[in-house]
Amino acid sequence: MPPRIPYAVRALLAVLSGLALWLAFPTHNLWWLAPVAVALLGASTWAVGGRRGFVLGLLAGWAFFVPVLSWSGIYVGKLPWFALATLEALYFALMCAVVGYVGRRLDRGSPWTAYMVIPLAWVVQELARGTTPFGGFPWARLAFSQADSPLANIAQWFGAPGVTFAVAGVGAALMAAAARLRVRWQTSFIIAAALASFVLLCSSAVPSLDGRRVTVGIVQGNVPHPGLDFNAERRAVLDNHVRGTELLAEKAKGDLGERVPEPLSLVVWPENSSDIDPFRNGDAAAQVQRAVTAVGVPVIVGAVLQEPAPDVSNVSLFYTPGGGEPGRYVKNHPVPFAEYIPYRSFFRKFSDKVDLVTKDFTKGKGLGAFRVEAPSGEYWALPTICFEVAYDGLMRDSVTQPGKESSILLVQTNNATFGYTAESEQQFAISRIRAIEHGRSVAHVSTVGVSGFIAPDGSVTGKTGLFTAEQGIGSVVVRSDRTLADQLGPWPEWLAVAFLAALCGAAIASGRGDRVDQSVPARSTKDPVD
Repeated sequence: MPPRIPYAVRALLAVLSGLALWLAFPTHNLWWLAPVAVALLGASTWAVGGRRGFVLGLLAGWAFFVPVLSWSGIYVGKLPWFALATLEALYFALMCAVVGYVGRRLDRGSPWTAYMVIPLAWVVQELARGTTPFGGFPWARLAFSQADSPLANIAQWFGAPGVTFAVAGVGAALMAAAARLRVRWQTSFIIAAALASFVLLCSSAVPSLDGRRVTVGIVQGNVPHPGLDFNAERRAVLDNHVRGTELLAEKAKGDLGERVPEPLSLVVWPENSSDIDPFRNGDAAAQVQRAVTAVGVPVIVGAVLQEPAPDVSNVSLFYTPGGGEPGRYVKNHPVPFAEYIPYRSFFRKFSDKVDLVTKDFTKGKGLGAFRVEAPSGEYWALPTICFEVAYDGLMRDSVTQPGKESSILLVQTNNATFGYTAESEQQFAISRIRAIEHGRSVAHVSTVGVSGFIAPDGSVTGKTGLFTAEQGIGSVVVRSDRTLADQLGPWPEWLAVAFLAALCGAAIASGRGDRVDQSVPARSTKDPVD
């Protein structure tokens, strides 16, 4: 059993764990601190019981989510920011309550089995946080801190949940090694050797880059100024993207060298590049067509449509040089409290900022897929809009659409509402994990940055800066193979739920056994922090 730690020290460890985890994420990018943070939180909450585990987890959650989600309050004030951080921190609190309870019950008899509760609880916590309430908010998951880590390669086998499990597993092993060091240094040495071997294995399992190449362009048009009213000059934003496309067309006519051997086949604009509805505004439609004519290939436009009334739609529109009705993808997962306000009258009592969302965005009902012709053959461009990239199921469903295997992923986003914060880099890191997870190239394009091309191994080319007008042309790999993660689907998460439930059941049974068996002197169950 780990040594007794005073409660004040445990509270300090909990806060330090949250801060360390924050530093693991962009823009600090100290990814190796993520397992250290797990180890610190494990040491803080281990065997303290459910109630104390809850409090310690809440402290760690606040220490992590308040800074990592600071971008959420940049223009709307502190109340929404702290409300979101507190909601997310409550999931940490529940996770640590489970760790504290199970650790107390099982550590006495089967410590190595008990330690498994830590990585299992992290996976289940992120599953719950990513699905509840209102569809969840799966931001700042352990996996999304690991884009530069060897552990990121696990995404191709078990998805983002597998990366989270691995990071938390390393953290639990670090905690176990430290706890046993004073008693048996040989055990600690074995654990360290096993961890090193595991990391080396992950480093060698680089995802495949095989596949034919196509040439794709991205246009980051920029906005007049950052903030919630970035679209107050909607025509200026549209004109920026038209002008950027014309500049890209000039680039494409020149010699792009060996790096881009094939002619341009597609151009992608970001989310909100045309907040003027081109179906209802002839001038906006003419501007879009001007861009399509200039570049001579299909252009995917992020637009806002004034339909279905009284709601609006956040869409990707697929325009072709031949004209005609553009293809359409309607965002499947609008963001609560940003693109629609649930229970508006109730939440208005807490903040009048809810009325900044004047109209609710409707929820799309179908997946998107646009067929693109290229000299080397057709492929499918699979659009994803903004925060949708953080949702496992939606991304997996998009990649596994029947008949659309040869594909690339598009992430169209608008980061103007978050200013010069870490949000853009955090989102770009998620796209890098998705590229590895699904074995697909990703064209990630933002109105203001960061934008760039991501290969199926997570490597990056053509990355842009924040609040700049830039255009990029990249040679990206088109692949059709499905990764093991695609084939397994949500099973790793459900197995984690099942195993965690089994450990909780064993812990409950252990507690009952202690009460029933009065013939054997019981080991003291006094809380080790008392």
